[in-house]
Amino acid sequence: MDTQHATRNTYRGRLAPSPTGLLHLGHARTFWIAQQRAQAHGGTLVLRNEDLDRARCKPEFASAMLEDLRWFGFEWQEGPDLGGPFGPYAQSQRRELYLAGFEKLRAAGLVYPCVCSRQDVLRALQAPHADDDEPIYPGTCRNRSPSTINSQPSTPLNHRFRVPDGEEVSFMDGHYGRQQFVAGKDFGDFVIWRHDDVPAYQLAVVVDDAAMRITEVVRGEDLLKSTARQLLPYRALGFTPPKFYHCPLLTDQSGARLAKRNDAFGLRTLRTRGARPDHLRRAWG
Repeated sequence: MDTQHATRNTYRGRLAPSPTGLLHLGHARTFWIAQQRAQAHGGTLVLRNEDLDRARCKPEFASAMLEDLRWFGFEWQEGPDLGGPFGPYAQSQRRELYLAGFEKLRAAGLVYPCVCSRQDVLRALQAPHADDDEPIYPGTCRNRSPSTINSQPSTPLNHRFRVPDGEEVSFMDGHYGRQQFVAGKDFGDFVIWRHDDVPAYQLAVVVDDAAMRITEVVRGEDLLKSTARQLLPYRALGFTPPKFYHCPLLTDQSGARLAKRNDAFGLRTLRTRGARPDHLRRAWG
């Protein structure tokens, strides 16, 4: 496939698992919706291995990811096992792209260094926050001189994206309809490059989805606010954002959303117990 033909008129969806554990049924349902939407549009489905977290990503989980997805019935046309025109398809091999994006944002004055840890941020907040979302940064380092911060060589440095306070960020979601958030109120300055010299999720997925010509991102509803955040780097980097479709999360009997640590719903466990993918999909209704 010639990259010149991967235009915005050609549907390109993606599966983007992270090999930090074994995949579970919640991943499968969201990914299945992504595959169905790609097939309905006669488009291409891309598999991307989001293996940036060096401490948690394991080669054995990456191998299991491919095997379990194939067992469940997924078929992708580009990926780490198949190659394609927009590779490499593992984030650990795409560092130069992220660095280029980061430097462009920094040159535009949209990034600043920050010595605050997550615990520092939590201690500075007056209101409680959702555990599954990034706490709103109180701006401790926002207006500090970079030279002052950089003079502390032993202090781990994150780099944060400076959001335009008070600006409404909105988008039309394919499942939930119009979404709107206010920068500085619903979310604050967010980490875009981590203290361990790894690009943060909010930067990596923007760079990758733009570079891979993704036209629609299908993912869980817990990332609605992340979409609002990511629209700001999309604009700053001069990228056209894709469309978005956020899916309801699959929950267990108690109503808690599924997690990789919940082995009972793991694809590998279900497979070992003799479950059939078509029966599992039928239960979704």
